[in-house]
Amino acid sequence: MAKDPAFLFYPGDWLGGTIGMSFEQKGCYMELLILQFNAGTFTESQVKEVLSIRFDYAWPTLKRKFKTDGTYYWNERLQQEKDKRLNFIESRRLSGSSPKKTKAYAKHTHKRTENENRNEINIGFEDFWDLYAKKVDRQKCEGKWIGLTDEERKNCIEKLPAYIQSTPDKKFRRDPETYLNNKSWENEIISPFPSKIPEQPLTYEEMCNRTTNDPEIWKRYKAVKREGERKAVFYPIKTI
Repeated sequence: MAKDPAFLFYPGDWLGGTIGMSFEQKGCYMELLILQFNAGTFTESQVKEVLSIRFDYAWPTLKRKFKTDGTYYWNERLQQEKDKRLNFIESRRLSGSSPKKTKAYAKHTHKRTENENRNEINIGFEDFWDLYAKKVDRQKCEGKWIGLTDEERKNCIEKLPAYIQSTPDKKFRRDPETYLNNKSWENEIISPFPSKIPEQPLTYEEMCNRTTNDPEIWKRYKAVKREGERKAVFYPIKTI
């Protein structure tokens, strides 16, 4: 079978997934996706070759977009889209030259893709994992997170910065699995620093305005796209 020359691209998902990145970082991200599309996986040394002088600037931000086995990196979403496309092409080949069969399968594939997109959760696990900043029992936590309702995930993310601020020492912070099991975001937060006002999420415009005096602010905040809202807001990854 000849190599498929294309993969599906979703502009809305791209905008949501790259919000907060600079134009240079977005360009570097696309270069790495194309590298994966052509090579399957890639190593960090290959990243250095592709990004060249922009490696130190872009890779720390882009690295979290890729999974790794310790040697090779790949973007899971891109791999899923490639697999879907290959399955469709193979099924179309097996269906022969019958236009009716090909049309029916294309309709089925489109409907299946719509259903898969509809089942996607409103806030990804990585958003919670990075904000919580106590990385214990990831696999169990991810299952708990997926099992929450959209409303529960939304409430959790909104209340989480205040809880993190109240427990700056991680040894006194609940393990993330316990936090999710008990739905602890519903509890009253008793802060050891009552005089300090919890830091509120920032809009994209506010982040841009602060960049002039604080160019490192993008490293301390995490973009979270909440259900029903067109633009993401930015929460502090951890509050000191």
